[in-house]
Amino acid sequence: MSLVAELRRRNVFRVAAAYLVAGWLLAEVLTNVLPVLGAPEWTERAVLIIFALGFIPAVVFSWIYELTPEGLKREDELGEEARPKSRTSRALDHITLAGVVIIIVSVGLFSARQAGDDEVVAPAEISDASVAVLPFVNMSSDKDNEYFSDGLTETLLHMLAQIPDLKVAARTSSFAFKGQNKTIGEIAMALGVAHVLEGSVQRAGDRVRITAQLIRASDGFHVWSSSYDREFSNIFEIQDEIAQRVGYELSESLLGVGEPQLTSVKTTSPDAYDLYLQARRERATYSYGGLQAAEDLLKGALLIDPDFIEAKTELAASYIQQTETGLMQPAEAFSEILAITGQVLETEPENPVAQAVRVYVESLQRALQGDVQAMPDAVARLKELVAQVPDELQLQLLLVKAYKAAQRPEPAVAVLEKALHDDPYNPEVLYELGTLYGRVERWEDARASIEKSLEIEPKQPNAYSILAGLSLRYGDGVGYVQQILKALEVDPRDHELPGLLAEFLYQLELFEEGDDFRDRVLTIAPTSDLAYRIQLVRADRIGDATAADASARQAILADVSDRRLGFRGAIEYLLRAAVQNGTVEEEMAWLEEQAPGIFDLEADSPPQKIRLAQGMALDAWYVTLPREEVLRRLDVLLERGTAMGIDHAEDPYAQMSVLAMRGEIQAAVQVALDDIFTRPVALNLDWRNVFTQARFEEVVADARVQAALERWEEDEAALRSEVRSYLADLQAAG
Repeated sequence: MSLVAELRRRNVFRVAAAYLVAGWLLAEVLTNVLPVLGAPEWTERAVLIIFALGFIPAVVFSWIYELTPEGLKREDELGEEARPKSRTSRALDHITLAGVVIIIVSVGLFSARQAGDDEVVAPAEISDASVAVLPFVNMSSDKDNEYFSDGLTETLLHMLAQIPDLKVAARTSSFAFKGQNKTIGEIAMALGVAHVLEGSVQRAGDRVRITAQLIRASDGFHVWSSSYDREFSNIFEIQDEIAQRVGYELSESLLGVGEPQLTSVKTTSPDAYDLYLQARRERATYSYGGLQAAEDLLKGALLIDPDFIEAKTELAASYIQQTETGLMQPAEAFSEILAITGQVLETEPENPVAQAVRVYVESLQRALQGDVQAMPDAVARLKELVAQVPDELQLQLLLVKAYKAAQRPEPAVAVLEKALHDDPYNPEVLYELGTLYGRVERWEDARASIEKSLEIEPKQPNAYSILAGLSLRYGDGVGYVQQILKALEVDPRDHELPGLLAEFLYQLELFEEGDDFRDRVLTIAPTSDLAYRIQLVRADRIGDATAADASARQAILADVSDRRLGFRGAIEYLLRAAVQNGTVEEEMAWLEEQAPGIFDLEADSPPQKIRLAQGMALDAWYVTLPREEVLRRLDVLLERGTAMGIDHAEDPYAQMSVLAMRGEIQAAVQVALDDIFTRPVALNLDWRNVFTQARFEEVVADARVQAALERWEEDEAALRSEVRSYLADLQAAG
């Protein structure tokens, strides 16, 4: 018998065919399943290599052994009549045929899926002249060097973005894929780019080793790769060399513009640059601890290199955030910011970030001094700067802040939605957009945007605070407490977070629980605006009029700001108590003495704090002045509010107040029933103080309003019980 016939008789050909079909099927399964399971890319190759190495042993095995009904037996042990040729042959044929069918179906499904993917993002939509810079992997033994590898990535992004007509994926969107087990193709598709620059950084003492490679996403081809092993003092040369080479490869081959001229950050000191990178990492969290650390690091960088422009603009941005969080008083921060930006503009008169920061801060100063045109002017100037440098996100964020200060949230939403389209994984943009969605009452969009921001950057205390406010919107008091506690865990240095929680608990008459958080405020920031505020709220809610009066007067004498209603809250309490006690004239005289001009409606441009506090006097005027004079003063306040961009019709409490003072009682009642009592009581915990004011006496007399107030009282009791139980369980759990 010939060798071929013997191989056929012993089923060697069938075993080989079945083995190869099984291998093909295994490759299809691995390609589609392993990425879903998060397995490393080398796993697929390793399994296939092992399978390939097993081919020869499998063929040899089929020559020596035969499958029989009694199991495996050696070929030489079988007689011709005992050899189950047909059964074994048919079994192998069936296995091979089934495998081929499965492969055909799999290939068909894979092709269909690829066609479906092409419909989502067609290759034609991705420009060849596009690149994403992925975060360089930190290979150092010290994980604290992560900021350095991230900083190198940011610098390369900054430099490549200078190439005209080259699309560079935004920093935050690229960083969103950090640590994720995604292929180059998947990342490029998500970011809409044709090329990806990736690499690694290993830093040890004064030496640094950097590898970099530019990959074409469509086929995984390495357009360029290189490695560098240098002294850390040469870091700027390495950055320049990488960026210049990548820029050359892309601009020469795709844009036809030759070798680009790129500039890095403007410092020659590696130590200053090191501190600058650490500061950027700290500021990204927008927390008390992070902002304080960023300030210290940036000042250290500027001590080393006083001409470091980027460190100066970064410090100015940090001061703006410090005023927004309550970490720094506006007057002090504005003085520092104007000095810093002045230095930058002396060196670089056209620096767009310094110009924008200066415009924004000078406008805020004017607004706080009573200039109602200040923020509209800022919006106009910042729009011009954004038009000049449309890709600079910092300018867009300052424009958004100006829009918000001018009470114009809708155009601010449009600015941020465009920014998010260009940079879809930016946690700062998502956070700011979430706050604006809340301003325009798009509550679900607000929650989704904030939650996505936290997925990307979990260490954002302010984002948890926004979620806490959204919880109250749905009447979820326990959710409010949970979110504030999460914020506190992220940023234990922020005194306002325990202050907000203390005030909420005091409003619910949970005094013992609230005191724990009040004590934290008094320890961290005993003279802060919020410290005065929570002491007043506690005394007022517990019914201690003497202590409440003392707290309110202390706030006035300390000339607190109006942050967290510190100033207005004190004015409101003193005048409300005076109306009840019949001492309005005496109280207003005392307030006028402490804050001259506080009730002067004829002043052309009173400071913003005074202007806002004047509305607190409405009830006092209502019970002491002739009706005509009361209505005249009401109209003046409304006109000035309109000039500031405030529409009283958007606030149901203000609308109810205006209608009640004008004698339109039934209309005021209807606003209360339709727009106030339809809200959960969790959002209205100060309702007793509101509805006991003299101007609402006839509104409260309505039977429907009485019923609604009784329902709120029941809802408040239920809310109190839920929150008390949650805190008790939390304490018991340790």
